[in-house]
Amino acid sequence: MGSKKTYDGYESFQYLEAGTDFQTFELPDDYQWGDPYLIELTEEEEARAAAVAADHLVFSLHDHPVYVPRDMAADFQDYSSEGRLFTAYDALAESPLDGVFDNIGLSKGASRNGMKMADVLYELGTRSTDVAHQDLLVKAGSAGDVRRAFENDQIAWVPAVETARMIENELDRIEVLFGAGIRKLGITYSESNALGSGLGETRDAGLTRFGERAVERMNDVGMAIGLSHASDQTTLDVCELSEDPVFLSHNGAQALLNVPRLDPDEVLTAVGDTGGVVAITAAPHNSATYETPRHSIESAMEHFEYVRDLVGIDHVSLGPDAMYGDHRGLHRLFDSGPPEGIVDVEYVKGMDNPTEAWHNFVRYLVRAGYDDDEIAKVLGENTLRALGEIWP
Repeated sequence: MGSKKTYDGYESFQYLEAGTDFQTFELPDDYQWGDPYLIELTEEEEARAAAVAADHLVFSLHDHPVYVPRDMAADFQDYSSEGRLFTAYDALAESPLDGVFDNIGLSKGASRNGMKMADVLYELGTRSTDVAHQDLLVKAGSAGDVRRAFENDQIAWVPAVETARMIENELDRIEVLFGAGIRKLGITYSESNALGSGLGETRDAGLTRFGERAVERMNDVGMAIGLSHASDQTTLDVCELSEDPVFLSHNGAQALLNVPRLDPDEVLTAVGDTGGVVAITAAPHNSATYETPRHSIESAMEHFEYVRDLVGIDHVSLGPDAMYGDHRGLHRLFDSGPPEGIVDVEYVKGMDNPTEAWHNFVRYLVRAGYDDDEIAKVLGENTLRALGEIWP
C-alpha cells in the first residue's frame, strides 16, 4: 500500500509536553490491528488500482481516523475523557483518502449520558488546533476546500457529529456548531432526543415538531444532515421535509442482515430520492450478511452491491466507521455482541481500519470491473455532488 501524499512524521499534540500538559496512554505500535489483508489483483489490475487511487477523489462519509488505546477495557474511558484523541497521521498518509468526515464524539465528556455542547466544542477545539500544526490534513468547510486538498495532495479533514442531542432545545446552536467547523450533524443517535426517535427505541414516533424546525434550520445554514442512527420513521420524515440531500453515512441493507442498525428498502430509497448518498459501514458485525456471516470486505460489498442496485450508482458510497486499534474492544465496552447467526470476529478482514478499508474498496471496484466513471462516483464524487448542493 502507498500514497502520493508527503508525511513529515508529525504526531498529535507534539507541540505540548506529553505527561505534563496531557495524560498519555499506550497506543498501538502500528495502525494495523488485525491481520493485514489485501484483495488479490492481477498485475494489470494492480496498475489500474494505483491509477484510480491517484486520479480520483476519495472521500469517506464516515470514519474515526484516530488511534484508540491498546487496552480498551482499561484505558478507553480515561483516554476519551482527556479530550485529546490522537489523529493517525502516519496511517492516513498511507491511505488513498483525499477527504474524510471525522466524527467528533468518541470523547466521553463530563456526563455519562453523552457529550454536551461544551464537550463537543472542547474536543473540536483541541483537534482543530492539532490539525493546524501539521500539513497533511487541512480543515475543510466547503466543496472547494475538498477539491483544493485533492489538488494539493493533502487530505480534507471535515468535522462531523453523529447526534444533535447537545443542541437541546436551542436552534441557534446549529449555527454555533457550523461556525466552529462542524459540517455534518446527525439528527439522533440510537436513543431519542428533542428532534426525534432513535433506532434503539421500541416506539418509533418519528420527527418531532422541534425536529422539523431543526431540519429547516440545518437547510438554511448549510449543515449536512446525517440519519445513520435515526429511526426509520424519523429518517422518512426528514427525507420528506428536507430541501437538501441527506445522508445515511454508515449503514447497510436490512434485507441482508435483519437488525435495527441497518435500513429497510423503503428508507434506503427515500434517502436516494433526496439526491443523497447511502454509504456502507464496516463496523464489526454491522455489515456481515447471512450469506457471508463472517464479517469481511466481501460481506460489506454484498451490502454495497445491494444498495447500488436499489438506489442507483449515483447514490452509494462507503462510510467504514473504522478506527485505528481495537474496534471490537470498543463494542465490548457497550456489551455489543454479534447478531444471531453472525460469527463473532475480533476485526473485520480487509476493513480493519480506514487505510485498509479504502485500499480494498478501490481494489474491489477494479476487480469487479467498474468503469472509471462509476468508480469516480462511488469513491467521492457522489458525496461531493450532494454536499455541493448543501454547503454554502
